[in-house]
Amino acid sequence: MREANGLAAYLTGEWNEALSELRAARRMAGGPGHLAIMADCERAMGRPERAVELSRSEEATQLDQEDSVELRIVAAGARRDLGEIEASVVSLQIAELDPKLQEPWSARLFYAYADNLAAAGREREAFTWFVHAANADDEDETDAPDRLEELAEKLGGPDVVEELVTEAEAAEIGDDDDLDDAAEVDDDLDELDEELEEDEEADSEAAVDDEAAADEAADDKAADDKAAEQDADAGNAGGGARAQ
Repeated sequence: MREANGLAAYLTGEWNEALSELRAARRMAGGPGHLAIMADCERAMGRPERAVELSRSEEATQLDQEDSVELRIVAAGARRDLGEIEASVVSLQIAELDPKLQEPWSARLFYAYADNLAAAGREREAFTWFVHAANADDEDETDAPDRLEELAEKLGGPDVVEELVTEAEAAEIGDDDDLDDAAEVDDDLDELDEELEEDEEADSEAAVDDEAAADEAADDKAADDKAAEQDADAGNAGGGARAQ
């Protein structure tokens, strides 16, 4: 009953009552209880340092994976409340922060990470993780699509957005696909290198031919000039004899 009362109070925003009821339930039943919800209540009541303390408690090590991730998300928000924005980002860089995973908590974790990146001014990275959050959010738990629209205007327009979305979705593909994509890129680069080498050889041969043609034209011009000079000298000599 105390647990049910605590959860109901939490859902209606009665933070103090929720915290009191959940503490009582934990004392009676033992175990870590609803530690993430308790930490969120502490944060909501303006006590983020207590939320961080709960995330470091012995009980936190007893949580299952889903509750542990939820507590991480709350603690990251508490660190942000304390002005420790970079610490809030780093605290969420856990094994579960993998865009290839689609667990029940993935959308909320990806969203929280994106939100903290945005608060840290890392908007391009934030956009990428909002994409991951939107793709993982089958239950519409977050407003990731709205956040993406907000960031799209700041990042330079559709071309940049399209590039970031493509990169984000590529990261969600499995390792085998990544390796295949990497192999295709390497093959493309090899082909491009070969084409460039062939073009360079062709350009070099053409340059040699052009140089030879230029030299030949220069030689012809020199010969023509010499011949014209000789004709002029001969003409001058004939005119002199007639004058005499």
